[in-house]
Amino acid sequence: INSICHQNIDEVSAVPRELEEALKNNSLTTAAGKIQDYLKEINNVELNIAVTGETGSGKSTYVNAFRGMKNNEEGAALTGVVETTMEAKAYPHPKYPNMKVWDLPGIGTANFKPEEYLQKVEFDRFDFFIIVSSERFRANDITLAKEIQKMKKRFYFVRSKIDNDMRAEGRKEKFDQDKTLETIRQYCIKGLEDQGLGSPKVFLISSFDLGHYDFHDLEETIEKELPDHKRCLTRVYTPPLERSCRSSKCTVC
Repeated sequence: INSICHQNIDEVSAVPRELEEALKNNSLTTAAGKIQDYLKEINNVELNIAVTGETGSGKSTYVNAFRGMKNNEEGAALTGVVETTMEAKAYPHPKYPNMKVWDLPGIGTANFKPEEYLQKVEFDRFDFFIIVSSERFRANDITLAKEIQKMKKRFYFVRSKIDNDMRAEGRKEKFDQDKTLETIRQYCIKGLEDQGLGSPKVFLISSFDLGHYDFHDLEETIEKELPDHKRCLTRVYTPPLERSCRSSKCTVC
């Protein structure tokens, strides 16, 4: 039954009418058949999330955190101090296989030049992109974002490894976490604006502590911007804390 919320709302609303008509005609067999056909169809709905950025930005660690996994667990994306992702690879959510998180190769390497990157990773299969950087967003990130814009896809900027910054800055006298976070955020935003990316929103995230910083803000933003028939899949977006779907159109969650 929960799978019903994965389908387009027009199709969802049509199901009860068909069933009501079948039941009015005392056609339980017809009603059962319609339910079976419908469930088979919606079981094929997928949410494909691409995680990209330069090598060393923390992409693979973010992929694992997104799936509620540690880097050393079986089935986790490979991580390391050198480039470990050589091809696009899909990692299904452990509990929800219809949600796939793709770990993409680092952009700007010899094998993946920015101007060829999206074609090589077959961008059409992704619902949206998460562009990860552990420092400021660089030319390769900006080139990628502009190409995604041209192709009418959504993307989100994630400034990773914020926990490292907080530990380093926390050693200073008169440390103010909120002011430090805002300084990092505005620095990233200004760099993107200077490169012609309008008014971008930057999410500050620690892959080792998704409960802090901007993870929930990113979660809510993505959920609002997804098509209705995929929105309910995001109810498992926060790995440690499963929750109900916030979609006002969903009649199941």
